[in-house]
Amino acid sequence: MSLGAKVATNLPYLRRYARALTGSQSTGDAFVRATLEAALADEDLRARIGRGRVDLYHVFNSVWSSAWVDDGDRSGTELVGAEAGHEAAAQERLSHITPLNRQALLLTTLEDFSIDEAAIIMDREPDDVEALVQEAIEEIDRESATNVLIIEDEPLISMQLEDLVRSLGHDVCGMAATRTQAREIVASQTPGLVLADIQLADGSSGLDAVDDILKITDVPVIFITAYPERLLTGDRPEPTYLITKPFQEATVRTAISQALFFGSSRPLR
Repeated sequence: MSLGAKVATNLPYLRRYARALTGSQSTGDAFVRATLEAALADEDLRARIGRGRVDLYHVFNSVWSSAWVDDGDRSGTELVGAEAGHEAAAQERLSHITPLNRQALLLTTLEDFSIDEAAIIMDREPDDVEALVQEAIEEIDRESATNVLIIEDEPLISMQLEDLVRSLGHDVCGMAATRTQAREIVASQTPGLVLADIQLADGSSGLDAVDDILKITDVPVIFITAYPERLLTGDRPEPTYLITKPFQEATVRTAISQALFFGSSRPLR
């Protein structure tokens, strides 16, 4: 298998991780692009990114860590409109909070690396990574409570998400199985967070339901799908927060924390 084919297999997931880490599709994609450009310019890096997922993420981490520490001026990334406001808000929060704990949690939940693998990626000892994960969990527990709208057509999954959301201290303002039901709920209650499936019971789309909501209010959205690779193609704007079915509760917990931390997310379309 060629180097390009090896990297391409893992690239959609690296892009997902980069976006969740930075809170922005454009910023996350820029760091992934910088990683690939660095590998093209360095024979050793080029060989490493082809060895597997851990090595690819390790090279990305080196690029991201260096830029994050050394470049305090974010003006090099020119954004306009809603994305500019989202980026500014994210950078303001990140300027006050060290992102290492979120990084450790994302690697071990969203990306499903072991503690030892995450330690290699982050250039830290396993015990340090475990401590960072625990700090992240404690930070999540301190998040302000909000109202959550669940758009999901599978009753058991919907109930599982409801239990999880309530266990985190949030309220559920409604559960919708169709686009129409979602519109009816939002007409009477404004959610602070939306968990949305892609395929809904009556053949309607969770993407369209989210579009309806975003026309009314700017709310963070976490999409849920069994086929994330179909959405992470780079051909159009994509979700910052995307959970793969079947999901782990820790993954949902992480995504909720990230979405509430940044206060917004970009829709799929």
